[in-house]
Amino acid sequence: MHEPIINLKDIDVEFKQNQKVFKAVQQVSLQVEPGDIYGIVGYSGAGKSTLVRVINRLQEPSSGEVWVNGQNMLQLSKLELRNARKKIGMIFQHFNLMNQRTIADNVAFPLKSSGLSKDHINQKVQRLLELVELSDKAQAYPNQLSGGQKQRVAIARALANDPEILISDEATSALDPKTTASILALLKNLNQKLQLTVVLITHEMEAVKEICNKVAVMENGRIIERGSLLDIFSQPTQALTKDFINTATQIDQAIEKIKLQDLKLNPNRKLMHLEYVGQNTEAPLITELYRQFSVVSNILYGNMEILQATPLGNLIVVMEGASDNLASAINYCKNQGILINEVNLTEAI
Repeated sequence: MHEPIINLKDIDVEFKQNQKVFKAVQQVSLQVEPGDIYGIVGYSGAGKSTLVRVINRLQEPSSGEVWVNGQNMLQLSKLELRNARKKIGMIFQHFNLMNQRTIADNVAFPLKSSGLSKDHINQKVQRLLELVELSDKAQAYPNQLSGGQKQRVAIARALANDPEILISDEATSALDPKTTASILALLKNLNQKLQLTVVLITHEMEAVKEICNKVAVMENGRIIERGSLLDIFSQPTQALTKDFINTATQIDQAIEKIKLQDLKLNPNRKLMHLEYVGQNTEAPLITELYRQFSVVSNILYGNMEILQATPLGNLIVVMEGASDNLASAINYCKNQGILINEVNLTEAI
């Protein structure tokens, strides 16, 4: 077990509004290991952006401890804090590029007081633009670039001081799905190539699913659930986490479409949602249910993910057979380590 590169202990952040105290973050502790891509997911207003700004003290906590790279961030002098912040890069939803400067100048901006020679800075900028696949755009201006290209420039700029941590605060929220996928792939590549620890703030579990190895779910200023990506996806315990996952795996959308069909369900014909992990995904389940229990299963929706090198599957099926046989088939699934639940179309979102 590594020493955490980020260790937040009992963090509270309070704001005063019209004589009232608003608690944006409440008693949050969080440990991020070196090399993690740690996803913090929650809806708008959950407190996730406020929490991560505590890491580099862009937001001062009302109470708690902030340790980064073994340093107590709350006890640093202004100069020490400025140096510590150089090791924490940050990218945002709206890129924050300077429109009157070339792409090369934007990337070079954090290095202007670094003491490096002009040649050294130029070489570094060229290397960073190659890293984000924009070496041909050095003399272009931000208004000549697409949203995805602007975010790549912002990433290159965030890497200028060779940070060990990169915080991505909703950095893909303004991008289309294809561009989002390419930016997430870039972040994963940088994580591996530079041994960069990434903290990904998002309201989209889809983004978390693509690149994160660990996840924390926030609601009303608190972390309500946390764990490895696989554990969170295969064994969520909180309703909000399940909502996020059902959206990311498109279960919700599938159920919405199924609701439009005129399914005739009864005690001998049930709509079931099956979730299975690892080796279970390779078993001929549908065949076994028919062979052993004479239960016919009609697949209405199927989804297979590979999370942390482990297969994770979802099926929505209509299972049909004598009620006793159905009960036996459902028990058989449970004994095989498959999570199986009846879908109630009147309650389904």
